[in-house]
Amino acid sequence: MQHFSKKEYQKQVSKQEKSPWIKNLIWAYCVGGAICVLGQGILTYAKQMGLPKEDAGCVTSITLIFLSGLLTGLGVLDKIAKHAGAGTIVPITGFANAIVSPAMEFKNEGFILGVGAKMFVIAGPVIVYGICSSVIGGLIYYLITGGRL
Repeated sequence: MQHFSKKEYQKQVSKQEKSPWIKNLIWAYCVGGAICVLGQGILTYAKQMGLPKEDAGCVTSITLIFLSGLLTGLGVLDKIAKHAGAGTIVPITGFANAIVSPAMEFKNEGFILGVGAKMFVIAGPVIVYGICSSVIGGLIYYLITGGRL
């Protein structure tokens, strides 16, 4: 690990390009919004086809996960994310991307030791800590309310 003095650090920082943050913000907003509009379109279509609200929500989630995984596997989502940045990390599509990306990176090692073993490298800790924090939150809620749900 390289250590810099304050003067050297400031020199390194001043060499860096300034990020076009307004352009990045607009791209992220538009792409994230487009993903949400797509999700709303799928939900509306599923409800028009006669599905109950809960089932239509499941169809929407599954479709967005599938599309995100497919576009990640084809390398398209990475190209979109290059311009849109955080706009592609709408929770459900970002999570699907986090699962598929490491799997694709190690596909040459085979389906079991490559794809299967690496699939949850990024998403695994998120799942574990999400479950643990929800259990802790549920226990705290249970204790605060005296066991009333």
